[in-house]
Amino acid sequence: MSDLQSARTLREANRRSWNAATRAHNSHKGDQARYFREGGSTLRPEELGLLGEVRDLRVVHLLCNSGQDTVSIARLGADVTGVDISDEAIVFATQLAAEAGVAATFVRADVYDWLEAAAEREEQFDVVFSSYGVVHWISDLDRWSAGIAAILKAGGRFVLVDFHPAERMFSRDWRYIGDYFPRERVDSLAEGVIDYITRSPGRLSPFTYEAGIEDFQNPHPSHLFRYTLGQIVTAIGGAGLRIEVLEEYPHTIAMRFDRMREIAGYRVLPPEDVPSAPLLYGLRACKR
Repeated sequence: MSDLQSARTLREANRRSWNAATRAHNSHKGDQARYFREGGSTLRPEELGLLGEVRDLRVVHLLCNSGQDTVSIARLGADVTGVDISDEAIVFATQLAAEAGVAATFVRADVYDWLEAAAEREEQFDVVFSSYGVVHWISDLDRWSAGIAAILKAGGRFVLVDFHPAERMFSRDWRYIGDYFPRERVDSLAEGVIDYITRSPGRLSPFTYEAGIEDFQNPHPSHLFRYTLGQIVTAIGGAGLRIEVLEEYPHTIAMRFDRMREIAGYRVLPPEDVPSAPLLYGLRACKR
């Protein structure tokens, strides 16, 4: 089996794992359509600052999950398309947008297939956006970055906000448990995609938390791809995108670790007795 075939096999396994987990995640989030109809948004200050003005711009949201951020971007006046590998996520996102009365398009596709097809159609976008838990699902950084560059207009921007790779050095109780530099590129998890919403009830998103699918056990394993921040930035720059902003943040989203301190914008800081470390990063890169 070639490397490309092997990577596709792993991504297909991830699709099955996400299909199972997505149902559990959305079972806890209450009436999301009503939240958006009443003017709500799931975009945090980091994303809004890096995105800038998007009104009347053409935006694609890669790995959009269930479409909450996609809908939020559409409400800012953008012509937005969300792309995700999960069948369940795209069905949910399409229904969410319709019920919220927001114009947004959603496509179920492997990100590499979609990028290649969009380039062949000579589609061009002003903004490519991705956020939170994205890069560790990307099996080939160079191919992903090149695909993004190919669909950006000249002067267009790529915006990414994600969990900092330094996070994996710590256990939930803040013990040092691993190296920053990954020994293995692929990290296979028998537990699959977990129901992380139940780990932070009412704190991961602005939606009212509801009891839903309880004691979720994912029957499908998942496979993560590990990189350093240097590898990520190098791949993006190597595709011809100029890094304009690279920020590292001392906070993260949800209770990913014990004893986190809540701050505004559905974000959290480490406890006061834990030294500050980068937990999120954000970047904006422009096509030359």
